[in-house]
Amino acid sequence: MRRISVILFLAVITLYAHDVIAQEQKIGFFESDYILAQIPEYEGIQQRLDLLSSTWDEELKALEEEIEQLEEEFKAKEILYTEEIRKQKRQEIEQKKREKEAYLARKFGPNGEYFTKQGELLEPIQRQVFTAVRAVASRQGFDFVFDRSSDIKMVYAREEWNLNEAILTELGIETEQQ
Repeated sequence: MRRISVILFLAVITLYAHDVIAQEQKIGFFESDYILAQIPEYEGIQQRLDLLSSTWDEELKALEEEIEQLEEEFKAKEILYTEEIRKQKRQEIEQKKREKEAYLARKFGPNGEYFTKQGELLEPIQRQVFTAVRAVASRQGFDFVFDRSSDIKMVYAREEWNLNEAILTELGIETEQQ
């Protein structure tokens, strides 16, 4: 009986200590999408990326039309071709499809030019934002700060812990709410 009492006592103390530790942590959040939208340079960067993307989209569209034209021509003349020419035309179509896929990967793939250029252009702004986040979090005594715009799902957050305005102030950006 005494042993059960000791175990129960230790369990209660452990739970109590956990609650005390949890209460001492200060957690805040911000929305990087909102912050970036307030930075004037960001809009210019986004426009440059959109222009680049639309140029590549046009080139991709031209490749798709070329493939479609080759396929239509093949279907229309297939019965006139010898087996050797059919094989050659099919290979030509497959080669164009591979060329399109390679172009797509080169321009828009995970290591493609678009994401490389995006990282290159946005990196200085992102560095500024995260420096401001660290400064605000440190100054206001936050233990954790989450980005509500990211993949982390926040089911509920009290607005008093929203650091958007403090971060914008740290970046020297005035908003209507200030």
